[in-house]
Amino acid sequence: MAIVCPWCGTNYTEFLSNCRNCGGPLPAPKELAPPSEKLLPHWTPPTPPAPPREISKNYIWRLMMQDGWMIGAAVFALIGAIFAPVGAGLVIGVITAFVGIPFLLMGLGFLGLGVWGVVWRYQEAQKVVKVLQEGVSTQGEIVDLVANYNVRVNGQTPWKVTYGFELDGQHYEGTVSTLNPPGLQLQPGMPATVLYLQDTPSQNTLYPHP
Repeated sequence: MAIVCPWCGTNYTEFLSNCRNCGGPLPAPKELAPPSEKLLPHWTPPTPPAPPREISKNYIWRLMMQDGWMIGAAVFALIGAIFAPVGAGLVIGVITAFVGIPFLLMGLGFLGLGVWGVVWRYQEAQKVVKVLQEGVSTQGEIVDLVANYNVRVNGQTPWKVTYGFELDGQHYEGTVSTLNPPGLQLQPGMPATVLYLQDTPSQNTLYPHP
């Protein structure tokens, strides 16, 4: 029996009440099982528990560590943290100031851009966690699935999943990125469960979160 955590995608061979990796609650095994080729025509996406849902405080960091933009921002911040002190030291040396000034300015620029990027991605991850905790569920559909071969995260290629849903006569679309190999349930045309905030449906995500 293969059980996939709906919050972080961790696989288990036996049922647990909560995921050991992210702390999220695990529904009954039959609700978590991904579709097989044989059962595909009769498969329906799992229904999430009623809000508010318990999500581990560490889950936001897991989202960030899998985010290409976040990793890029962290690299910029690291480069800036190296260049800025070096440039400052050269400027203080007066004689080497003409070399230090460009290093200092470049370092401050990289550092500022990196910090801004980290804060931005943290805020975006907070929004995802809020939707997972408080979101209302509705039926949607997987629209597209694309591998981003231009980015590598921990040696893995991220997948971009695009989904859509209708609400009060208006069409909404959203995207999620995942490092987990996409199964049959994430193929275009497959039904999907979408969580959205009732007051701002534009904030939405897939359930289970890939």
